[in-house]
Amino acid sequence: MTVALRQRPPFRADHVGSLLRPRELRDAFRRHAQGELTAPAFAEDQDMAIRAVVRLQEDAGLKVVTDGEFRRSSYWGRFVERCSGFAIKPALFKFRDDHGHEADFTATYAAARLVRTQPLAADEFAYLSRVAKAMPKITMPAPSTMHFYRCGDFADPKVYADASTFFADLARIYRQEIADLAKAGCRYIQLDEVAVAMLCDPAIREKIADAGHDPDRLVDLYIGAINDCVDGAPADMLIGVHMCRGNFRGRYLSEGGYESVAERYFTNARVTHFLLEYDTGRAGDFKALRFVRKDKGVVLGLVSNKTPRLESVEDLKRRTSEAARYIDLDRLGIGPQCGFASTAAGNPLTESDERAKLRLVVDAARAIWA
Repeated sequence: MTVALRQRPPFRADHVGSLLRPRELRDAFRRHAQGELTAPAFAEDQDMAIRAVVRLQEDAGLKVVTDGEFRRSSYWGRFVERCSGFAIKPALFKFRDDHGHEADFTATYAAARLVRTQPLAADEFAYLSRVAKAMPKITMPAPSTMHFYRCGDFADPKVYADASTFFADLARIYRQEIADLAKAGCRYIQLDEVAVAMLCDPAIREKIADAGHDPDRLVDLYIGAINDCVDGAPADMLIGVHMCRGNFRGRYLSEGGYESVAERYFTNARVTHFLLEYDTGRAGDFKALRFVRKDKGVVLGLVSNKTPRLESVEDLKRRTSEAARYIDLDRLGIGPQCGFASTAAGNPLTESDERAKLRLVVDAARAIWA
């Protein structure tokens, strides 16, 4: 793995993290929530599903694997459950699709001081590292996740009078977790950043401005939050940021290219690489990649996991070549644009579709970087 750690990005073929939960695991989540399944039995079901999904990834040829986020009901739910101080309230944005259908979702609210009460993902890594032959990757929500979705109403003002004190406590939680992960041997962490991708959307920026907030100041705030959270991480730890436009049963939250945030984000975020969504025209063109610093890489999210339609290797080669007009080909990799199941319900694909998409990513990477 030493060679991969020197590369930016570390792997030519990567994926964002979450994978489709098998029916048996979804049923176990339901039974556990209803009190019909004990915690030890639930953990055994999760262990069995994780072993299978690790084999699926390794059989596809991937050199980096996750546990599919199979111990989580959503990409940020476990983080919140394992910290005291959070409450759940309605988000002020909506998911939507290309047909105009909308869906509400929930967001966090700091009702009390935030404290990490147990490991957030270190236990996930402990098991994943035992069953994986490939490099294990751990995903966590970016700190902006706990701040942005309520458009400024993120905390009880008697608890957190301003964002700086809120993010100071949040950064302490991340640094504690990253230290435990590093001690356990984890060397690849991915932060899932939705807020900054949403702030690329002119309609979202207008909504934020109408609420009395400066979108550009929020971008800087979230860059600083990530930098504070990863401060003290080992020098050999890979830290990738996935910039996500929202992912819920094939729906999305925003659109717009990266241009309005690219220079600041790609220059100032102290991470090793970015995993960027480029599966549809909503993501804009590749010109923003010119701002990625020479010591950082990019995984191009060219394969959609919102539809079962399978892209072609030739199309992926062509689009990677287009991206290489703005960033060295050697600093690129490819993958799906997002996870296959940011919540337990998953996207509208089958496990066969998922397997085919992961194999396609590996085959295309081999063809491009042969």
